[in-house]
Amino acid sequence: MDRRLSTSPHERLILCLNAGSSSLKFSLYRMAEDKEERLTGGTMRADAAAESGEHRETVRRVFGELEASGWPAPSAVGHRLVHGGPTYATPQRIDERLIAVLRQTLPLAPLHLRPEIDVIDAVTEHYRDLPQVACFDTAFHRRMPELAQRFPLPRALWTDELRRYGFHGLSYEYIVSVLGADDLTRTIIAHLGNGASLVALRDGRPVDTTMGLTPLGGVMMGTRPGDLDPGVLVYLMREKGYDADRLERLLNEESGLRGVSTTTADMKTLLAQRERDPRAADAVAMFCASVTKAIGALAAVLGGVRTLVFTGGIGERAAPVRAEICQGLPHLGVQLDAGRNTEDAGIISGPSSACTVRVVPTNEDLVIARHACAVLAGTPTS
Repeated sequence: MDRRLSTSPHERLILCLNAGSSSLKFSLYRMAEDKEERLTGGTMRADAAAESGEHRETVRRVFGELEASGWPAPSAVGHRLVHGGPTYATPQRIDERLIAVLRQTLPLAPLHLRPEIDVIDAVTEHYRDLPQVACFDTAFHRRMPELAQRFPLPRALWTDELRRYGFHGLSYEYIVSVLGADDLTRTIIAHLGNGASLVALRDGRPVDTTMGLTPLGGVMMGTRPGDLDPGVLVYLMREKGYDADRLERLLNEESGLRGVSTTTADMKTLLAQRERDPRAADAVAMFCASVTKAIGALAAVLGGVRTLVFTGGIGERAAPVRAEICQGLPHLGVQLDAGRNTEDAGIISGPSSACTVRVVPTNEDLVIARHACAVLAGTPTS
């Protein structure tokens, strides 16, 4: 018997999957017109096979855990895909053509896309008739003005593929959905986690963002450096013998907070260590300065900022980081309330602050579930 019959015909159960190189995050949502409910979720650490790029056993374990817990079988699976390349700017039903295009897109984000494609393949292999929907982190930014999407390179290199894509779009989409119109007139959202980026919004529409062609650019991150003088890479190639693989490892795994501290990419650990370890203090200070500088640049694009939103793991839970970032922003009218900031309150700016500073927990999985339902119903959202 199909256990999906135990749900209302007006409801859909959407399993949201977010694949990493050695883990698989999942959540199950019950979606209806008048209710959006998270039923369960968690993180599956990949086994040895998965760590080599095979997520098949991990996917089997996720479905096994759901069944063992008594949850009905999902109506569909929604996937977070970090990159849609030049082809996809809206959520899509997954089919063979989409997978083929994603494989062609691999050079733009190999460390992210490869495990994500593996998970899609694993679901297809074990649950062939289960609909799957791809939701792209780059889609949100495709509405940016063309000049914001261009790189200052020869015009002959301006192609559909070589452009500023931007990332963390599912997170930004959620934040926009919970803010009111007054908070979206001139807004900067800082998604700060192991990966970090910022976006500038005018009346709710993106006008600029910090990441570019790949998730490597922009502000300093956990293991990624953010923007670099391109000459650094030329120097490493010519003088130190770095090839593409060595550069990729340096930029994706060895830089950022981990590289500067020499120990860890975990902000909570670095905050605890910085009083006694100058390397940890340097890492935290450089991260905060990087974000402060980005906020200033995006505020210039907007002609000022009315609302500043912190989200992501660091943005939501690291009060000292928020405080240090905002110390450099009094010229933008930013004044924090120290007590509310320490409490991770929803609004952490003081009553005299000209800029409202908010902390908004993000929910990318809910956005994925919404998109999956819309695609299945034939009414995909932009």
